[in-house]
Amino acid sequence: MTDHALLLVNLGSPASTSVADVRSYLNQFLMDPYVIDLPWPIRRLLVSLILIKRPEQSAHAYASIWWDEGSPLVVLSRRLQQQMRSQWTHGPVELAMRYGEPSIETSLLKLVAAGHKRITLAPLYPQFADSTTTTVIEEARRVLREKKLDVQLSVLQPFYDQPEYLDALVASAKPHLQQDYDHLLLSFHGLPERHLTKLDPTGNHCFKNEDCCKNASAAVLATCYRAQCLRTAALFAERMGLPDGKWSVSFQSRLGRAKWIEPYTEARLDELAKSGVKKILVMCPAFVADCIETLEEIGDRGKEQFREAGGEELVLVPCLNDDPQWAKALATLCERAPLSL
Repeated sequence: MTDHALLLVNLGSPASTSVADVRSYLNQFLMDPYVIDLPWPIRRLLVSLILIKRPEQSAHAYASIWWDEGSPLVVLSRRLQQQMRSQWTHGPVELAMRYGEPSIETSLLKLVAAGHKRITLAPLYPQFADSTTTTVIEEARRVLREKKLDVQLSVLQPFYDQPEYLDALVASAKPHLQQDYDHLLLSFHGLPERHLTKLDPTGNHCFKNEDCCKNASAAVLATCYRAQCLRTAALFAERMGLPDGKWSVSFQSRLGRAKWIEPYTEARLDELAKSGVKKILVMCPAFVADCIETLEEIGDRGKEQFREAGGEELVLVPCLNDDPQWAKALATLCERAPLSL
């Protein structure tokens, strides 16, 4: 068989909610040099310190959102895989996780063993970041190189501004935005500022002024996560016909003491509640599947924080998950994936 296989890749999840499984998962995730971009000895020391208390806290958080079938992220990714099997007509559709199981290595070896020499790799991240997109691509390249696999690899490019993705996002969110609400917050995953500045091809653009992302050149935009997030949000708002002031953008999931991109979601929820916003909707367009960052961080803790700050109701708008229009859009985007050199 020499047809064209598709490998979907999402972030991953612990194997269970046990502290041991969560510790193992966090160790693999945080020791990735694309996630914590510090020299190995410093990274090892820092992660070892994090792993003293964090696994128990995270295990509790995972347990609060875990489904009978398992991790919501993995379950929803498998449902998307099923949807994709009817959309991707060129060959099999496999699923891998960057951290945890099934691993990228396992899934690639499975496809090659079945005779597939042409594979499209699809990192399921709309916006580009080293800690998401790059680490998936580099792990796939490592496997191909070390296992000496003869594979023609295409790679799905970031699709933050692609019409098919935006149309699917609008169609998925529209029913939820038809209810009465005061404000829509588009909360993206955060990143340390240095992750952006080190990729700035000019060396003199990122964070030099408040409008740097709005004025980003094509070269800067290609690798600027924050600019891509703001572009997604603006294009979504335009398609939805949302007036200025009815929506805003923030960044969640800070870890450690480094300066992360702003505004922070926690601060924004407080500001909005204190400004008189009573009912807020929150979307998380950096994620294509609901996970601990959406269900627990926003759906549980964010809701509690918003109420404590004076708000009345926070409604979490679901991610794209296994929405049929999203599966169709993803298949179209993967058709356009260029060959990886």
